[in-house]
Amino acid sequence: MHLMAASGASKKSIGREGRKLIASNRRARRDYDIIETFETGIVLSGSEVKSLRAGHAQVADSYARVINGQVWLDGVHIPPYQNAHGIGAHDPDRERKLLLHRREIDKLSHTIAVEHLALVLLALYFKDGRVKVELGLGKGRKKGDKRQAMAERDSKREMARAMVRTAKGRD
Repeated sequence: MHLMAASGASKKSIGREGRKLIASNRRARRDYDIIETFETGIVLSGSEVKSLRAGHAQVADSYARVINGQVWLDGVHIPPYQNAHGIGAHDPDRERKLLLHRREIDKLSHTIAVEHLALVLLALYFKDGRVKVELGLGKGRKKGDKRQAMAERDSKREMARAMVRTAKGRD
């Protein structure tokens, strides 16, 4: 009984460290200007969760869309769990329902329609034992915008290096 109380207390004190990354979509941050991010739950079968615990997921080119007042995630490939047979096996490329509050779905639907934004998957991770999805509401970048963003990032990196060099020279 003492162990159970201790483990429960440690889980709550973990906070941000309780997040275990499964897969991230780094390309999404390069291809889109992310305006806002959302954390959502996802409806999965048992074999999908086991496959994710093993670290198997491909999220490149994943996106979400609002259909009839529900948010669906498309483009995520979760391969079947190796030890799941028969009824436990799942379709690896199926659409998966995301769990959001009604007011959040309505707000997203309106914002996407009015401002012509995209809803892209940024990360898939475990948080306190549950699979969570980080979605980004973003505007697509054109080729020139991507080049400009890369140039800005490179110049910031070079300035930081120069600052480190000057700080070392003073000591």
